[in-house]
Amino acid sequence: MKITWLGHSGFRIEIEQAVLLVDPWLTGNPMFPTDRRAEAIAGATHVLLTHAHGDHSGDATAIAGELGVPLVGIYDLVTWLNAQTGVEVLGFNKGGTVTLGGARVTMVTASHSSTIAGPNGLVAVGSEAGYMIAGEDHTIYISGDTDIMADMAWMADLHQPDIGILSAGGHYTMDMARAAYAARKFFNFRVIIPCHYRTFPALEQTADALRAGVAPGVRVVEPQVLEPISF
Repeated sequence: MKITWLGHSGFRIEIEQAVLLVDPWLTGNPMFPTDRRAEAIAGATHVLLTHAHGDHSGDATAIAGELGVPLVGIYDLVTWLNAQTGVEVLGFNKGGTVTLGGARVTMVTASHSSTIAGPNGLVAVGSEAGYMIAGEDHTIYISGDTDIMADMAWMADLHQPDIGILSAGGHYTMDMARAAYAARKFFNFRVIIPCHYRTFPALEQTADALRAGVAPGVRVVEPQVLEPISF
C-alpha cells in the first residue's frame, strides 16, 4: 500500500486494486509541481471528494473525465457535478460503504462547511465528510476538513484505524495541537500524516506541535509532495 501526498489535502492512495485520488486539487495549488500532473494521476481508478470547496474539488471533474473514472462522494455534491459536466459519478452518504477496487470506503461525519462557486455566487452542495478506507490489513482515517468532534470516539471504536490523515493546518480546520489532542483522546493510530498545511501563510508550516502532542510511539510523518509513503 502506498500513500502519496499531492500537496494541501490531495492524496494518491494505492490500496488493493484501487488507485484513489482524494481531493486532487492540482491547478493553482502552490505546493504541486504542474509538470508532474501526468505522473500524479496515472492509473487512477476513482476520484474521491470530501467536500465541495475549490481547494478540494477544483480538479475533480476534469481528472475524472480525462481518465474516464468515477467521481465518488456525498450524493448531493457528485450529483450536482454530474449535472454540470456529465462526468460519471458514484454517490453515497454518511454511514454508507462502497467497495472500490477491493478497498472498502465508508463515509463518516466531519465538522466544516461545503460550498462551491456557482454562476450567482456560492452554492451549498451536500455536506462535509471524512472516510475510513480499509484494505491490505490497514484502515486509513481521512478526516477531511474538520475540527475535533465527539463523533471521533465511536468512529475510532468501530473502525479501529491505524493510519490517520488529519487536516491540521489551523484557520480553516483544527490546528496541529488540536489534531494531537484528537489523536490522543480518541484514536490508537500507529502513523499520522498531517495535511491542509504549508500551502498558504495563514496555515501552520510544520507539524512540530502535532508531533509533540501525540502519545508515545505514534509516528508522525510529514509528507513530501509526490514522495510515496509505503506500508
